[in-house]
Amino acid sequence: MSIDLKSKFLQVYDSLKSDLIHDPAFEFDDDSRNWVERMLDYNVPGGKLNRGLSVVDSYKLLKEEELTEDEVFLACTLGWCIEWLQAYFLVLDDIMDESHTRRGQPCWFRLPKVGMIAVNDGVVLRNHIPRILKKYFRGKAYYADLLDLFNEVEFQTASGQMIDLITTLVGQKELSKYSLSTHRRIVQFKTAYYSFYLPVACALLMFGENLDDHVQVKDVLVEMGTYFQVQDDYLDCFGAPEVIGKIGTDIEDFKCSWLVVKALELANEQQKKLLNENYGRKDQASVAKVKELYHTLNLQGVFEDYENKSHEKIIKSIETHPSKAVQEVLKSFLGKIYKRQK
Repeated sequence: MSIDLKSKFLQVYDSLKSDLIHDPAFEFDDDSRNWVERMLDYNVPGGKLNRGLSVVDSYKLLKEEELTEDEVFLACTLGWCIEWLQAYFLVLDDIMDESHTRRGQPCWFRLPKVGMIAVNDGVVLRNHIPRILKKYFRGKAYYADLLDLFNEVEFQTASGQMIDLITTLVGQKELSKYSLSTHRRIVQFKTAYYSFYLPVACALLMFGENLDDHVQVKDVLVEMGTYFQVQDDYLDCFGAPEVIGKIGTDIEDFKCSWLVVKALELANEQQKKLLNENYGRKDQASVAKVKELYHTLNLQGVFEDYENKSHEKIIKSIETHPSKAVQEVLKSFLGKIYKRQK
């Protein structure tokens, strides 16, 4: 099923890409068409595609019967809109973070002929989403709700990215600003809404549901998204680069990572001094000192404890939901991320 679904999903990508590079609203020539095609192939389909595939999985679980060809196509299309949104965020995020690799290859802006054209490419990626939605969903009763959903989630994500960036302003490095509540706010807005709530919300809209009736679902998914980002913070430091597909730079970038927040909670005065002196410095000796302190404080054990307690808490929340189909959707989401290695 999943191999089948993934190949079907990738076929829909080819179809959407073809629509976009032949969009009648713009006069393409060979150069511009080739540029957009190369840019899309490099940035959109290269990840794990979990967000996109989750729309199809969720819709299938809600419907509780086989999907028609048309339903599969539409669910895949909404899934790809989320992957397009993700690509847009990542292209710009990598420039802001001065990253080097993404998904095991150089970041788009690092390619010799790309550079800062990547900023406009990010804008183009973002503008592709309403083009796709207009073509395939304009006649649907939930079209306006879909546009609202994507606009709202994009606003929440951009605002989350903003608090992440202004919390890590160069020249104003104060670790005292970092707390679990700051971390939670950044994570909730920067990651949880678009990665967790958005795919399920798309499936609910397709299924004819009103999102105002599903606040509990949103809350559970935001909780899941927080747990996912804590995993990400952990893997940035303790994951193997060849497995996670990137070299973690949270320590060098002075990120408000769950690990540093926990270290500050657990450290004695001397250890806090060491953190203040070395966190956010680019040289490898400083990074090594921070990592060594993380080991001393047994943050791996602290993380495992957090992971188990979070999982238990989320399962309890899910099981209070009145609809068994919605419970299945939420449990399938959790199953994909629990104890992940990348």
